[in-house]
Amino acid sequence: MSESEVLSPLSAPGADVVSDEAASASAPTPARNRPNPGERREQILQALAAMLEKPGAERITTAALAAHLGVSEAALYRHFASKAQMCEGLIEFIEQSVVTLVQQIVGRDVPEEERPAVDGMRQASRVISLVLQFGERNPGMVRVMVGDAIVFEHERLQARMNQFFDRIESTLRQCLRPAAGALGSSAPTVDAQVAASVLTSFALGRLQRYARSGFRRLPTEHLEASLALMV
Repeated sequence: MSESEVLSPLSAPGADVVSDEAASASAPTPARNRPNPGERREQILQALAAMLEKPGAERITTAALAAHLGVSEAALYRHFASKAQMCEGLIEFIEQSVVTLVQQIVGRDVPEEERPAVDGMRQASRVISLVLQFGERNPGMVRVMVGDAIVFEHERLQARMNQFFDRIESTLRQCLRPAAGALGSSAPTVDAQVAASVLTSFALGRLQRYARSGFRRLPTEHLEASLALMV
C-alpha cells in the first residue's frame, strides 16, 4: 500500500467492501439495480464522512443521513445496528490507514538500541507528518479524530480514538529514545516520553484547529519549521 493510496480521501473504509469492478476494471459487468450489502455499507460510510466535511455541521442524525442517501432509516439499520457502529467503521478506516503506514515508516528490522539517533528523529517527524497529512486530505475524519463527531455517541468510540493516539505516542517514544540517549540524557526513557507527548499534543492541536477553522487552517501549515523546533 503506497502513501498516496492511504492518504487519499475515503474511498473504501472497510476491508470487506472491495468490489469486483475494482479488482478487474476492464471486465464488463452486468448492470445491477441494487448494490450488494458490502457496497451499501461503503456508501453509508462515504456519505457520513462527506456530511462531516461540511464546516459548522451540527450533529448528524440517522434521519439526515438517510435523506442524504435517499433511503429510509430502516435501510441504514439493515447494515449497521446503530449510528455508533457507523462511526466505528470510520474509526477502523483511520486506524487501518494510518497504522499501516506508520509501521512502514518505523520498520521492525533494526533493534531500537542499534538505531542511529538521527534515524529515530527523522522517523518521528515522518509519523507526525503522516497523521497531519491524512487529516488534511480527509477533513471529515478529522472531526472523528478530535472527538467532535463522536462526543454524543457511545463512550467506547472516544476510548478507541484515545487508544489510537496513545499508540502514536508510544511509537514516537520508541523512535526518540535512541536520540535522547545519544544526546547524553541521564534518563532517556523519560525524555523520550516527554518529547513524544509534546509531538502528539502538537498533532492533536493542529487537527483541532483545522476542524474549528472550518477546514481553512491546514494542519500541515509551516510543518517542517514547526517540527524543527521540537525534533
